[in-house]
Amino acid sequence: MKRLLLLHITALFSVFAFAQPNTPAKLYPELFKAVQMQQVYPDGKTFVDASPLKSAASINKLYQASKDKPGFILKAFTQEYFSVPAASSTIYHSNIGAGIRAHIDTLWTVLQHVADTVKGTTLIPLPHNYIVPGGRFREIYYWDSYFTMLGLEESKRYSLIENMVKNFAYLIDTYGHIPNGNRTYYISRSQPPFFALMVQLLAKHKGNEILVKYRPQLIKEYQYWMNGANGLKPGKAFEHAIRMTDGSLLNRYWDASNTPREESYREDVLAAQKTNQKAQDFYRNIRAAAESGWDFSSRWMADGKTLPTLQTTSLVPVDLNALLYNLENVIAKSYDISNNKDLASQYRTKAIKRKAALNKYCWDAKTGCYRDYNWQQKALSKQISIATTYPLYFNMATTPQAKQVATLVQQKFLQPGGVATTVNNTGEQWDQPNGWAPLQYMTIMGLRNYKHDTLAKTIAQRWMQLNIKEFNRSGKLLEKYDVQNANAIAGGGEYPLQDGFGWTNGVLLKLMNLYKE
Repeated sequence: MKRLLLLHITALFSVFAFAQPNTPAKLYPELFKAVQMQQVYPDGKTFVDASPLKSAASINKLYQASKDKPGFILKAFTQEYFSVPAASSTIYHSNIGAGIRAHIDTLWTVLQHVADTVKGTTLIPLPHNYIVPGGRFREIYYWDSYFTMLGLEESKRYSLIENMVKNFAYLIDTYGHIPNGNRTYYISRSQPPFFALMVQLLAKHKGNEILVKYRPQLIKEYQYWMNGANGLKPGKAFEHAIRMTDGSLLNRYWDASNTPREESYREDVLAAQKTNQKAQDFYRNIRAAAESGWDFSSRWMADGKTLPTLQTTSLVPVDLNALLYNLENVIAKSYDISNNKDLASQYRTKAIKRKAALNKYCWDAKTGCYRDYNWQQKALSKQISIATTYPLYFNMATTPQAKQVATLVQQKFLQPGGVATTVNNTGEQWDQPNGWAPLQYMTIMGLRNYKHDTLAKTIAQRWMQLNIKEFNRSGKLLEKYDVQNANAIAGGGEYPLQDGFGWTNGVLLKLMNLYKE
């Protein structure tokens, strides 16, 4: 009973310890639902990004007074009292003749936001300049930004990298974690924890004291992911933490909310009508999948096919735990630099235990790959994905394991345009036939760590050729690509294909310089 009470107290602390600004669903409850469910705007993100032209109280009062009158038009009402964001894809037109390097260099300026001063919207103001992905993504995104920084590094824009790291440190200090993006409706979840990698990248250029400087934020982020872990009994989970049956600790994706995502409200409500899960459980699973960054993929589906079978919170993800292994090691290294041997040893021991647990629970010797592990069913997931290469990126695999993974990548994932995300074609955007820049990079560098250089180079060259071919055709670099058919346009997902695009630019420039293309 005491243990259960402790977990509840921990949960309450995690909710109230940091400021939680109101979101559109809370500010305009009835109006918000009407706008989203009636699809006043084709993209559900449009309304939640809009700027109100009056106070929430005034708008709600006007809505109640108007909504039942003859001739009331909901869209006209929203247009009168909200300013919706302009479509950003029409602002910039590239010069194909200047070449792809000039295009990327120009985009760093196009996609850059200056320090925010805006108030009264869902945007969380940030104190320093930053890069957004592009298209409908008008705010900074957590895991996207690391891959964008790879390109900024190649462009020698070190001050912008540091500004983005400072922004993320500010978010950790303000909210206890880095939200999915700097919008109020994203605060209930994070994204794959790449902050330690960002700090490592900055340390390459400013020295290892940077690890010490950002250690408070690295630890706070770690505490966010591990919240409640100490009170867990074997076979139980709390928020992101899972105590495995052998007593070891691993993690899962999670979201503090169990309601429809505000930016995709209608889609979530309709999807929940098709699931056998309780609506709240389904909403938690769909939000947790959004935290993974892979929204959506057969990887998270019990049947490997359909969204209503999402089971994200039941899975121990390979990539998340590899990233947390790195976080533990970076904190340990920061204590080494400070000559604090005891705390360095504590965090290094956490990393060693996590590595052992990942290899125990997620390694599938039969198929030669890392799979997500269903901690509730006590069995490996039936789905395989390119996340199998994350342990190679962080040197968590043995040489024989890495060889098996390389063989699997060659046989199952390698495509004419790079590597596919999964082996299933479901119509979801994080499945076949789509390929994504961050996953190409993690795969290529993971293979290089274990001297599978030929396969790594093949993937890199195919990806670069696909990117450059599309640029020469359209003058654009895209969010994702069809890696099976170079003449097709990638699809799936809840929104049209976006161009810009931060992480594509960053990874492409990194690979072009790495392979001297």
